[in-house]
Amino acid sequence: MTSKVNFVALSGGAAIGFASMIVLVNLVLAPAGLPAPGADPDEAAAFFAANRGLAGTAAALTPAVWVLATVFGAGAVSVLWAAERGRGEAWALAGFAGLVLQNATFTGVVATRLALAEDGGAAPLWVLHDALLTLNGTFLALAMTGLSLAGRRAGLLPAWHARLGFVAAGLQFTSATLAPLVIAGEGPLGMVGLAGWLLWVVWLVGYGLALLRARAGLSPSPLAGPA
Repeated sequence: MTSKVNFVALSGGAAIGFASMIVLVNLVLAPAGLPAPGADPDEAAAFFAANRGLAGTAAALTPAVWVLATVFGAGAVSVLWAAERGRGEAWALAGFAGLVLQNATFTGVVATRLALAEDGGAAPLWVLHDALLTLNGTFLALAMTGLSLAGRRAGLLPAWHARLGFVAAGLQFTSATLAPLVIAGEGPLGMVGLAGWLLWVVWLVGYGLALLRARAGLSPSPLAGPA
């Protein structure tokens, strides 16, 4: 029992660490002028070629991001699974699958950035980068929908937190659905995904705090009841 409680606390800290790390990665690249999705491919390739060091630093941070995301998801499932199984549901597992798939997809995003840094003339890589980055919204939406539903129905999350997850998931899924237009730079559509991403960061921190509270004062029995 002690090891389980400790893992829940670890997963709560991992969620907060995950949110902090993805913000940090963007703070490394954004001030230097990281091109937004839909930017001119040649300009994007030139940016990464001129900022190899920054691209390498950001890439070095991302393996920790993926580990933290996985630990967070596994901890959430460990808390929610008993309640879900009793209802014949598996929303938490669907959310965890979304986290794993976003890890895999973002591996491609980081890999294309590294490739761009090594070959500034590889403009088609930027189009691939934009496609992976935008379509990744599908998996972020799945993660937030599944874990928000499971967390709310188990009593882990308050209503406002679940609603925040649903709104962010809707924005991310909309951005992924409109991926061809986002990649083409059609108007301000990239802001839809950005808004969803910002809400995703807030949702992550809140979920981490909820898991830390669960570690401190909740047991599987009260979590197993209806929301």
